[in-house]
Amino acid sequence: MMKSTINGVFKPLSKRVLGRVGVVLLLLSVLLLSGCQSRGVFSPKGQVAVTEHKLIFFAIYLMLIVVIPTIFMAFWFAWRYREKGSAKYTPEWTHNIWLEVVWWTIPCIIILILGTVTWKTTHSLDPFKALDSDKKPVVVEVISLDWKWLFIYPEYNIATVNYLRIPVDTPIDFKLTAAAPMNSFIIPQLGGQIYAMTGMTTQLHLIADVPGRYRGFAANYTGVGFAGMTFVAEASSRQSFTSWVKTIQGAPNPLTSDVFWNRLVPQSTENPVVYFGSVDAGLFDDIVMHYMMPSKGDTVRHDKAPL
Repeated sequence: MMKSTINGVFKPLSKRVLGRVGVVLLLLSVLLLSGCQSRGVFSPKGQVAVTEHKLIFFAIYLMLIVVIPTIFMAFWFAWRYREKGSAKYTPEWTHNIWLEVVWWTIPCIIILILGTVTWKTTHSLDPFKALDSDKKPVVVEVISLDWKWLFIYPEYNIATVNYLRIPVDTPIDFKLTAAAPMNSFIIPQLGGQIYAMTGMTTQLHLIADVPGRYRGFAANYTGVGFAGMTFVAEASSRQSFTSWVKTIQGAPNPLTSDVFWNRLVPQSTENPVVYFGSVDAGLFDDIVMHYMMPSKGDTVRHDKAPL
């Protein structure tokens, strides 16, 4: 008697609680998803990122052709074939050729379409492939360090640490290497990621369509300072970019080979933005060759404090 009374009290209460919890979870999901829409790959600001965004949602919508009916039928079957349901009981039924054709043909067609579109799109976004534009690209040499990013502008003979400035509507040709463990370079709102490794160079071509400040970071775990290995990629007008370059060229501190090996290479965390008004000629290539073909007994001196 007591047990039935308790069950009678708590069953409606549990339903109300579960209903409210469900509403709260739904609202939280909407808020979280709306946050995703405002940053990263869900808020593309460049030609490459826009194409990636379209491909992601094309794949989602295409797969929903199978997912939505499957979810619906999972609930419908449970209701239709419930214990007290009116569905016809056919325990000897084992096969239907037309149903087999439907549930094998549709997924095969979807996979064929998805594979074809993905193949064509990803090859069109080959990171080594230059972007179509009537404007001259800006070359930026990127070096991954522990735990900071160094950007060298060889055409302008300047360099920065943890800050990237680019003009809008202008292709950016990145050349990447590393002077630390392998890492991954990415600016989600402008395009995909690519790895940087010692003794090797790779390329990435991006373009910013809209002025703004975009988050860039390391996407490959490299140790204690990994979380702070971020930078700002700021896209501005061509005039503003040119003015910024002239300002940096007036900076008093040069980026020499000695500064690089003894101040930048040593591990350091939470590094501030640093500007260099000049750069030793061929420094990027020297860094690559240092790790590709190190001299016998070659060592890196760390006798000075890192920046």
